[in-house]
Amino acid sequence: MEVESQQPKGREGAISALDTVIEALDLAREVSSIVPVEAVFGSASVTLVMIRLSFLPVFCWSILD
Repeated sequence: MEVESQQPKGREGAISALDTVIEALDLAREVSSIVPVEAVFGSASVTLVMIRLSFLPVFCWSILD
């Protein structure tokens, strides 16, 4: 008996993966007590949010078509 993975593919998979990584970075930043580490996690999270938002217009247009 084979079990197939239910992971989304393509653009939806990338957005889902980015969401997961952003949440993990936000959690790591919250539990960190070292200021430079908080800054690194915060910067990485913001960068990934910008990348995620760059997918949004293309994703929305593909829904509207």
